[in-house]
Parts: sequence; C-alpha cells; structure tokens
Amino acid sequence: MPVSDELLQMLRCPVELSPLRAADAELLARVNRAIDQQLVRDRVGQLVTARLDEGLVNHSGGLLYPVVDEIPSLIADEAIPLDQLPGPAE
Repeated sequence: MPVSDELLQMLRCPVELSPLRAADAELLARVNRAIDQQLVRDRVGQLVTARLDEGLVNHSGGLLYPVVDEIPSLIADEAIPLDQLPGPAE
C-alpha cells in the first residue's frame, strides 16, 4: 500500500526540508537494477542491498528515501543519492 496523500503532505526531506513525492515505477526500476549490480550506496557510503518496492523523492530530485514495510525511512544518512545511478538506458 503506497504512502497516503495525507501523510505525504506532512512529510519533509530532513536534508532540504522540502516536500516529498512518491517515486515513480521507472525510477524504482532504475534503483533496483543498480542495487542488483551492487552500485547503490546511501549518503554515508553503506552499500544498499535490499530492493525497494516504494520510495519518496525530495523536491530537487536528488535523494530517495526508502519506504520499508509501508513506513518511510526519513533518516538523512539512509537516503540514496540519485546522482550515482546509471542512466535509464544503461
């Protein structure tokens, strides 16, 4: 079950304090392909090994916060910088 619109309106990126939006299917597919290839690290350099079913993206589009068991993880260190992902066709 996706994060409700009501909850999404209340949540903010802990880094930018900006609103968050749900990650679309295309972005999640790119992130999961990169996770499968062991190319994804969080903001503190820890390798991300768990595939994501859902995530929230900050306003600038630079960080993805995982949603695990329907609970958004808004810990700044666990955010995934999206600039490390290979391009869509790679």
